[in-house]
Amino acid sequence: MAKTAFIGLGVMGYPMAGHLVKAGHDVTVWNRSAAKAKKWAAQHGGKRAASPREAAQGAEFVMACVGNDDDLRSVVYGDDGILAGLGKGAVFVDHTTASADVAREIYAKASSAGLGFIDAPVSGGQAGAENGQLTIMCGGDAPVYERVKPVIQAYAKMQNLMGPAGSGQLTKMMNQICIAGLVQGLSEALAFGRASGLDLMKAVEVISKGAAGSWQMDNRHKTMIEGKFDYGFAVDWMRKDLGICLAEARRNGASLPVAALVDQFYAEVQQMGGNRWDTSSLIARLEATKTKK
Repeated sequence: MAKTAFIGLGVMGYPMAGHLVKAGHDVTVWNRSAAKAKKWAAQHGGKRAASPREAAQGAEFVMACVGNDDDLRSVVYGDDGILAGLGKGAVFVDHTTASADVAREIYAKASSAGLGFIDAPVSGGQAGAENGQLTIMCGGDAPVYERVKPVIQAYAKMQNLMGPAGSGQLTKMMNQICIAGLVQGLSEALAFGRASGLDLMKAVEVISKGAAGSWQMDNRHKTMIEGKFDYGFAVDWMRKDLGICLAEARRNGASLPVAALVDQFYAEVQQMGGNRWDTSSLIARLEATKTKK
């Protein structure tokens, strides 16, 4: 199998790197917190490195999943960065949800160094990462994508090449725009049903089988009704992602009125102390607003 490295062992990267080992790949990891990398190596039997550069040395494929554009640049560039460790012909796959601009930037630098690069943000959340059931949206050159496709299959249920560098990130933006509107709509529907005195579980059982049905409804309605918000993607992360979407929209001229409004609603959730609540916590804002009235 392939000699790989994985940079960033957060809630997504930790299980993703584990799936590479399960698929038979040789995996070396690096994480900003050395203790996390040590724990991962003990659990999965892989190796750990002292820097991104060291992890990348000798690897055919290096994957990364970090926080944002700045975090990404900090592990990619410099004497201890990923690009400094990769040999010609190797491929860097970035699973970070970041801007299309940084994807194009890294693609250009990697190409000039004789390296392949694929921007490959993921959807499916922590559960998708743990179960190896992520959807992966890729941008880059087709021959490079075909090389890396069998490797990232270790943690993907769906993957596709969306176009040139940056296209994966743009597709992920579409994904987050859809989720923002869906979760707000579901929150309003549940709050409306509760105010109307309906049995919410029975109501959702019916409407989920019609045109209103969605992944969010199927997987989040119960915890939303119960007021439990520690089951998914954090509000802080969603605001980061929506900020990327809105910035890109300002550049390409797209109108995102609902996404912009929901971003403001998430800001209110943060003010309520819900920074680490999952995105379904929009319903808590509606309940709080009702209480104030």
